[in-house]
Amino acid sequence: MTSDKTPRILQQQPERDTDLEQQQSGSSDLQPKPGAQSGQQEMGEGSYEATRDYQKNIKDYLKKADVETDAEKAKPRSEQEARDMEAAEREGKSHSKGER
Repeated sequence: MTSDKTPRILQQQPERDTDLEQQQSGSSDLQPKPGAQSGQQEMGEGSYEATRDYQKNIKDYLKKADVETDAEKAKPRSEQEARDMEAAEREGKSHSKGER
């Protein structure tokens, strides 16, 4: 057996209908998993359904919204507020892995 120091990356697999059930040892019958209610699944962070909903909501917003008016309302109302917004943006970017 070789020693590989490269960490393995696990991929998230989409849920299947059978994920809510488990087969009892020595049986061909599928049993519901403890805590699993039929029709209701607990969604985790990064779920496909949440991503689809988010993308749909963004598209709907962009079709209906007056983006120019929203942008105008988001502008700083004073020089102090503008400086505060710039400072907050710099602070946020300092924590990101991307832009700096």
